[in-house]
Amino acid sequence: MIKTNITEMFGLKYPIISAPMGPFYTTELALAVSEAGGLGVLSHTNLSDKSSTTAMKENIEYLIEHTDKPFGINIRTARMQPDANVLIRNVSKYVKNNPKIREQLVYGLTSAGTPRTAAEYWKKRAPTIKHFHVAPALWLAKKCVNVGVDGLVVTGGEGGGHQSYEEISTLVLLQQMAKYYPDVPYVACGGFATPEGIAMALCAGAGAVAMGTRFIATKQSEFHDNYKALIPPATAKDTILTTGAFGPIRLLKNKYALEHGEVMSKEEKKAKEASFTLEEATEEMKRYEMIYKGDVENGAVLVGQTIGLIDDIGDVDDIITSFTKKAEEILKNIVSKTQ
Repeated sequence: MIKTNITEMFGLKYPIISAPMGPFYTTELALAVSEAGGLGVLSHTNLSDKSSTTAMKENIEYLIEHTDKPFGINIRTARMQPDANVLIRNVSKYVKNNPKIREQLVYGLTSAGTPRTAAEYWKKRAPTIKHFHVAPALWLAKKCVNVGVDGLVVTGGEGGGHQSYEEISTLVLLQQMAKYYPDVPYVACGGFATPEGIAMALCAGAGAVAMGTRFIATKQSEFHDNYKALIPPATAKDTILTTGAFGPIRLLKNKYALEHGEVMSKEEKKAKEASFTLEEATEEMKRYEMIYKGDVENGAVLVGQTIGLIDDIGDVDDIITSFTKKAEEILKNIVSKTQ
């Protein structure tokens, strides 16, 4: 049994977390991950069928009805995400008014923007939530620590979906965290889809690993079968980093991604994002809707470079238990060879 500061903090059996994948629903996936002994995370969902506030409330209530295990939520706090502060306040109300939510909703992850509002608000009004923020660069990790977050999710450029301008690899970020912030609990994310990856992250001081693409390609995830089917045959070279609504975004190469265009420099990326009109932002959201409904050519297919490591549509419980067991064996073998 692998015990870490993260498994102890959240009462987990295994050091595996599902990465948030908004704007898509990850309710069934979060349920499966938590039930299997990991930490399931509800995404910041804002597809057009309902408001993000309604979706978050329904998703939280669904989990406490179907499991007694701990789980978490994600809220994107980007400047182009106007519902962020409303969600932060409402989550505090849910925790205050419902003992089961207060007991089980243990992890609040903010991303794509500033952690300050959630750090200040949850500390006062929802202290049972451990607040983590995504840190794709050392300077942001420092900023997060200074505002009082409880931990960090260290996310490298290998991961799918929204990325940072710096494009620092997870391997380098983990070493920076171990060097400069060894006492801060941190989760490794971006580039993990194997037991070997989990063992590597734990050796680098991470208390858990968060996986996104690996969990998309599972029987329990809500993602369309057409979406899932793209992953096993793909290679690590089949993604492209382009400009999205919240910064750079890693997508699978398809008709939409290639026509959308690869923007190389930080200045070009910022210039394009600054010129986004409401119509263009709406068009971006339509692309998420398209892939969620199975249009693999015209939709935005968010995946990481780990597509080159995944060759099946797996079962969440099998992945979590077998990955952790193998990672434990790897770590034991490393120790025995050094003695």
